Amino acid sequence: MAEAKTARVDLFVSYAGPDRPWAEWAARQLETAGYTVELDVWDWATGANFVLCINDALARADRVLALFSVAYFERERFTIDEWTAVLAERPDETERRRLVPVRVQEVKPPPILRSLIYRDLFDLAEPQARAALLAAVGGPVRPATVPFPGDAVTASTARVPGSYPAVWNAPRRNQAFTGRQGLLAALRARLTGGDRAVVQALAGLGGVGKTQLAIEYAHLFVGDYDLVWWIDAERPELIGEQVAALAVAAGWVDQGVTIAVAQDIAWRRLRAVHGWLLIFDNATDGADLAPWLPPETGHVIVTSRSSAFAGVATPVEVDVFSRAESVDMLRQHLPTVADADADRLAAQLGDLPLALAQATGLMAETRIGVADYLTELAEHTAQLLRMGAVVGYPAPLAAAIEVSLTQLTGEEDSAGVQFLQLCAQLAPEPIPLRWFADALEGILPEPLATVAGARLAFRNTLARLARLGLVRLDEHTVQLHRLTQAVLRDLATPAERQDHRQRAEQIVAAGEPDNDGTDPLSWPAWAELLPHLLTLDPATAGPGLRATACNAAWYLLMRADYRRVLPLAERWHRLWRSRLHAEDEHVLWMASQVASAYWLTGRYEQARQLHEDTLDRCRRTLGDDHPNTLSSANNLAASLAALGEHEQARQLHEDTLHRYRRTLGDDHPNTLNSANNLAASLAALGEHEQARQLHEDTLHRYRRTLGDDHPDTLKSANNLAASLSELGEHEQARQLHEDTLHRYRRTLGDDHPHTLSSANNLATCLSELGEHEQARQLREDLVDRRRARADNNPDTAE
Repeated sequence: MAEAKTARVDLFVSYAGPDRPWAEWAARQLETAGYTVELDVWDWATGANFVLCINDALARADRVLALFSVAYFERERFTIDEWTAVLAERPDETERRRLVPVRVQEVKPPPILRSLIYRDLFDLAEPQARAALLAAVGGPVRPATVPFPGDAVTASTARVPGSYPAVWNAPRRNQAFTGRQGLLAALRARLTGGDRAVVQALAGLGGVGKTQLAIEYAHLFVGDYDLVWWIDAERPELIGEQVAALAVAAGWVDQGVTIAVAQDIAWRRLRAVHGWLLIFDNATDGADLAPWLPPETGHVIVTSRSSAFAGVATPVEVDVFSRAESVDMLRQHLPTVADADADRLAAQLGDLPLALAQATGLMAETRIGVADYLTELAEHTAQLLRMGAVVGYPAPLAAAIEVSLTQLTGEEDSAGVQFLQLCAQLAPEPIPLRWFADALEGILPEPLATVAGARLAFRNTLARLARLGLVRLDEHTVQLHRLTQAVLRDLATPAERQDHRQRAEQIVAAGEPDNDGTDPLSWPAWAELLPHLLTLDPATAGPGLRATACNAAWYLLMRADYRRVLPLAERWHRLWRSRLHAEDEHVLWMASQVASAYWLTGRYEQARQLHEDTLDRCRRTLGDDHPNTLSSANNLAASLAALGEHEQARQLHEDTLHRYRRTLGDDHPNTLNSANNLAASLAALGEHEQARQLHEDTLHRYRRTLGDDHPDTLKSANNLAASLSELGEHEQARQLHEDTLHRYRRTLGDDHPHTLSSANNLATCLSELGEHEQARQLREDLVDRRRARADNNPDTAE
């Protein structure tokens, strides 16, 4: 990679992404002519700030070469900033503007630029284009000779970007091609990087536009190749005939020569030259393709639904569109669609290029509105996605999925079909494979249960699904596109869908982490599970998933994700109570989670009322000593304390702690939590020595049973430090506060409410020790972090 330039340069090349071939060609011609040139793809380091690089380049360059094209004047591009910045400058003393405009495509510049004289480089042979470029930069010169008008002009065979070689059979360019500028640039950089990775495999799910990307690359960079040949590689046994056709088209062999001879001659010819591109479209896997790969003197692009090309090609993952690319595509074809509707449509289509193309085609033809289309998509997914062939794609999305399912059935891989049907009930997010490999007996149907229990057989099935473009597979997870899931659900009968959903609920419930979400070590597993839990919707789920939902709500509370947990927990509680009864175990459990969310967001009276009702129902249905009853009592006492009713809180805490010790033992986490809360109540009543003694005992037990860094241990340490301060032992308190804050930051992060509360306590302690400057700095940082959270949590309030 070239080093970033710091000295002045003669020219900075300003261009739009699709015109990169012209930019590189122009830069090379100018450097050959003795000019110094700055070009982003040659001179700017990966990861550099793009806007700052533009600013610095405009400041360094004496002049700016602007490559005018249709894309150059699109409003969302940085090129608008480049040419408007230069145009706003006054001409220098020679009345020469810094902007040097040339056209690389037939385009009418904006009115403000039409007074500028520009030169055209397109539709010229290379010598004429080079002369036009140098004349634009160097200024007009009088020719040494002028040809007689009657002389015949000899055409040059040299080519510039956009001109096509004699040996060419790539499909026609899709004039509606949208986006993918980053992928095109990355693919170009890989192929021209100078290493041996000249075989690039574009891999991804069905419908993401791998073939369209390869076609666009071939047309975009055609000027760099003297031979471009497209090979349909879906059926490996037919590749040889297409290689023979290449040899004939290039004039290397006569028609009728055997495939073996034709391939041998073609590969020998290609080995001797550079400047060629072969594209193997829709290859199945690397093993089938390897015998047909040519020598490494040119470039090879492979498109495949499979990423199984180790040792054969370097995989380039092609994902769905970015949301901006999706909206841009929709707006191009449906210009009257509002931005909000375009965004909503793109979201429901999962930004899948094929689905977007089908939708725009159908909507443009039938004039159906976005709302009606989305209704049809929700109710008749498979039927809707069978409609409308799309240029550049072999089949509509639903039809392609059905073909793949038929192929799986034909290969007698019913386990693969069952796996897809279960995954279709889950979220379009990564699904942990361990959920299937470790599934309890009876959850998975046969033969999937047997296959999932055999590691290699399961991996073979997953690899087959990936080769068909139905899933994205990695070492630990599998992922389906939301439309693939919707089609699979739509193809099932109502009875089948019910069975698939029940099994999916069991899979997710069994995949619940062992920890209820209090310990941060369990948070990654909970984050992985949550999308699938929400997709199954616990509001209408069975009892197994309701328990998981209760623990998921607690996980969100522990993560301090109050904005998300409160509406979820309220909805689940309301719907469960209407479907079941007010004293159902899970209704009461979720009521406690809702009340805790109220408490954590400062809604203490609401929390007290709901906790009181829940405790009364728990005592009546479960008894005074049931763990759920004691947990509810503990929560109510905390609400009373928050409302200033400390004596009532102390009495309830004492009774609860006594019952916990008798039923669960002194060292159970619930017992320790109760002890910690009682100590806090004692401190609130001014009984600081008793509070200190109970806090010390509780902290000792926490450290022994849960470890030094567990959030409950740190909460206990924080409370003990506060008691030490109240007793005037400020230095001991400071040391404990500093250690606690350090551990909070490491385990929960700088912005968690517990961390902020700990930092505030340390700042108070520092003030008591007279270290006011340190306290001030800590409080200033706290103000910024509290404002950023703005979630009504009392611990983060200013």
